[in-house]
Amino acid sequence: MEFKHKPVLLDECIQGLNIKENGIYVDGTLGGAGHSKVILQHLSDNGLLIGIDRDEEALAAAKENLKDFHNVKYVHGNHDDISSILEEIGIDKVDGILLDLGVSSYQLDEKSRGFSYIGSNELDMRMDKTQELTAKKVVNTYSEEKLADIIFEYGEERFSRNIARNICIERAKKEIETTDELVSIIEKSIPKSKQKDGHPAKRTFQAIRIEVNDELKPLYDTVMSSIMALKDGGRLCIITFHSLEDRAVKQAFSDAEGKCTCPKDLPYCICNYKSYGKIVNKKPIVSTEEELKENSRAQSAKLRIFERKEVRTYGK
Repeated sequence: MEFKHKPVLLDECIQGLNIKENGIYVDGTLGGAGHSKVILQHLSDNGLLIGIDRDEEALAAAKENLKDFHNVKYVHGNHDDISSILEEIGIDKVDGILLDLGVSSYQLDEKSRGFSYIGSNELDMRMDKTQELTAKKVVNTYSEEKLADIIFEYGEERFSRNIARNICIERAKKEIETTDELVSIIEKSIPKSKQKDGHPAKRTFQAIRIEVNDELKPLYDTVMSSIMALKDGGRLCIITFHSLEDRAVKQAFSDAEGKCTCPKDLPYCICNYKSYGKIVNKKPIVSTEEELKENSRAQSAKLRIFERKEVRTYGK
């Protein structure tokens, strides 16, 4: 499989993982394995990469891309279940974990999957094609109120009520089946003067995709589980692509690092707060100007890194 784009924030992720040549690493969002290929190039034959993806087609593409490497364990599963996945493999702790959240470049390039608002394709948007809920089902069966709430909350779309209302009007005439049908409805729902900030369907498609794949609700717990799965000194690197993801990751990192809650006038800490490590970069790492010129998909990418440390209880 040939990549049209270099994986987002690749060099920054490799540096952030601080790879040990004999270590065990997890790519929880394997995709076409662009990041994983470079991780493997830094590992010896004694190292191990565990590649997880809920998309069986992506796993097949990754296996082809990584066919020259023999120290890879492929898992069809969800990174939300990282604790149970590692337990099933028989691994207690790992040296590093990478999560590249959202839709992968592989899935975007496969137009028939319905993730893209460009072209005419079936409304699918499933990362795991074995699940029942599809974008078509969301668009055609959810109530107007629920649609509007999802588009507003997950897409941060100010015209969510208009879009939901018009979806319901059109689906009463006939089922909405394709991406271009949905795009047409969205375009009619947003005033032309407000369609200057990128493609008008971008936020609504993002919202429906998040709903179909349940991307946000488990994210905080996934981040915490990933931190607990790290060895002392292990690193967790997470790339997000919109503010809701980034907010959840930032909050989980902050909670894992811990914070003294004692009154400021106390001479020493007595609150017994726990710390599971440290946030490596207080501000998210973003793409360079050079990367943005080469890959427009890196525009909103943010990388946050957490380093696991032996649990410390402060104030005792």
